[in-house]
Amino acid sequence: MKIICSQSDLKNNLAFVSRAVPARPEPLVLGNILLVADETSQKITMTAFDGSLGIRASFQGEVVDGGTVALPAKLFNDIVSRLPEMEITLDCGDGREEDTNLVATLSAASSKLQINGMDGSEFPELPTVASDNVVELPINILLEGLKGCLFAASTELAKQVLTGVHLSSSQDASADDAFLEFAATDSHRLSVVRAFFNDSEVEEDTQSDIAENLTDLAVTIPARALRELEKMVSEGQSTFKMRYDNSQIVFEAGERVLNTLRLTGAYPPYERLIPATFSRQITCDRKRLISSLELVSVLAQKNNIVKFSLNSTDEELTLSVDTPDVGSAKQSLPAEITGEDIDIAFNIKYLMDGIKAISSAEIKMQLNEWNQPVIFTPLSGLQVTYLVMPVQIRN
Repeated sequence: MKIICSQSDLKNNLAFVSRAVPARPEPLVLGNILLVADETSQKITMTAFDGSLGIRASFQGEVVDGGTVALPAKLFNDIVSRLPEMEITLDCGDGREEDTNLVATLSAASSKLQINGMDGSEFPELPTVASDNVVELPINILLEGLKGCLFAASTELAKQVLTGVHLSSSQDASADDAFLEFAATDSHRLSVVRAFFNDSEVEEDTQSDIAENLTDLAVTIPARALRELEKMVSEGQSTFKMRYDNSQIVFEAGERVLNTLRLTGAYPPYERLIPATFSRQITCDRKRLISSLELVSVLAQKNNIVKFSLNSTDEELTLSVDTPDVGSAKQSLPAEITGEDIDIAFNIKYLMDGIKAISSAEIKMQLNEWNQPVIFTPLSGLQVTYLVMPVQIRN
């Protein structure tokens, strides 16, 4: 096998697929990058796989001789990233006389390096989807949905279905507009995003075609795979494809492909967690609330708790923290308040994650009692519902 390509193309695609290389590969061949060169299409394809997540990327180059080889991922990355930004030649011979390893020679200008590889046929094939379920989705809808909820997915492997984002489709009965719903929860907070297709960047006819193919979509996708998917899609593209069956999900965007296991098990009925009515409501400037939280959080080092005090008479929201042996802080900001005054406390990190995921200038906070779920929503823009459970504090 012999290929000639630019250092930047090789480096960028190699760095991308390497994110699927396992830290402790089993079998050992998974510690490699599979490199395939096709003489007919003049295309170079790289693949990495850790047993559950697989990433493949292709790019154009000059393929002098086609072939396949598996090269050690870390060593391959280290070499390519240090080569000069110019054309690189990778030539893979038939092996050394003293062993059966394949030898790959990388040349650029006056540099020449050799690394031992493995036969590419030893690298396992990425799983395929055994069904005709395929949907085409707008990329901006995906990115908006993930920004609004991906952070809320659980990291506890014991609750595996909660380590993903639940993606479903529906029709809005009042507006008759199709939307995708993204939901993620770790049992302490819940974020739900509704992204409408009429807000997408694709043409109206394409929106209708997409909506027709989404009638029964309901899948739970691992958060790790979705974080890689965010990096995979590019601003130059308007849509990507998702193929799925009962066990696998495959995403395709241009010359990049991502395979992941589908999370099994019933996703909890999160709609039931959201209260139907509220007795209190607060509206305030979102950026001012964030800056106030960032200020008082400096003194919330140990317990990470902030107390909200509502003063409806003065139309004022006061944030306070009190950490023994460290100090205390208070910060007030104007707010429109309806309902009786109340003190309620939150985990600062959970609060900040949700408020930062909302993009509107003003934010609305709705609640009932100090020990019941609290909802944060934007006053405009993307439809986000962020639920967070308050924490108990001593009087």
